[in-house]
Amino acid sequence: MSVKPSPKLRPSGYDALVALAVVALAAALGFWMWRGGTQQGLTAVILVDGERVEQVALRELDHPEERTLTAGGYTLHLRLFPDGAEMESADCPTQDCVHTGRITRSGQSIVCLPGRVIVRLEGAAVNDGGPDIVIG
Repeated sequence: MSVKPSPKLRPSGYDALVALAVVALAAALGFWMWRGGTQQGLTAVILVDGERVEQVALRELDHPEERTLTAGGYTLHLRLFPDGAEMESADCPTQDCVHTGRITRSGQSIVCLPGRVIVRLEGAAVNDGGPDIVIG
């Protein structure tokens, strides 16, 4: 029984072309991400009784803006910033929405249960140079 010798494997010109294409694509993608990618910024979505009443693109704000929301017999004063939102004051009994403080990241929300108001941030936040995630 004879053993067939293994073929000699040598890189060819096509292999070098594929490697060059992969390096060029990685460099282009890295430059695109370094520039900022397709960030649209944060959007504040205001819901009253589960229905969307307003949607504000925070990146377009030049200065803080205030909104007065009346729901469930309560009056809430919301302040919107270019980088987030906070409930400034409310006349609801628990004040949980006021104690939430300023929210600045996508997915965070301010909830007023007695007034049935939710302020939620959606979209991509502009990269602040901090960590994306902390584990532990």
